Amino acid sequence: MGAVDKHQVALEEFLTFHLGGEEYAIDILQVQEIRAHENVTRIANAPEFIKGVINLRGSIVPIVDLRLKFGMPATQSKLPVVIILSIARQVIGVVVDAVSDVVGLAAEQIRPAPEVGGAIAGFIRGIAPIDTRMLILVDIERLMRSDEVALISQAATKAA
Repeated sequence: MGAVDKHQVALEEFLTFHLGGEEYAIDILQVQEIRAHENVTRIANAPEFIKGVINLRGSIVPIVDLRLKFGMPATQSKLPVVIILSIARQVIGVVVDAVSDVVGLAAEQIRPAPEVGGAIAGFIRGIAPIDTRMLILVDIERLMRSDEVALISQAATKAA
């Protein structure tokens, strides 16, 4: 029974979501809530991937479109979803096509990300093959601490 307890402790849980035909995952501990997409207030001169801000129970929250951030075309989903994240005491929303489920992964199931170029490469934590699926694990904290997002967060705070 001790071996089972050790294995359970070693599992990390990830929220999986879709962008286009790909399946991504983020650490569930950073997810605050999942919401239906709603209208956002645009911020002037913001990068295209910053959709704007929303008022979430009195807090101004910047909303990032992950498809645009990753260089994909704008969402084609009729019902996109916003994942509200809490990262280092900062709340940020990310728009995705759909949320799938929560999966538990052991460290040995996560393979290193391949060496590829492009802006997204620095934000890939690893790849996890599960049955016939390939989950791309995103280091959302590293992605959300990029200079552009930090500037928008500051602008959102000033707008409040």
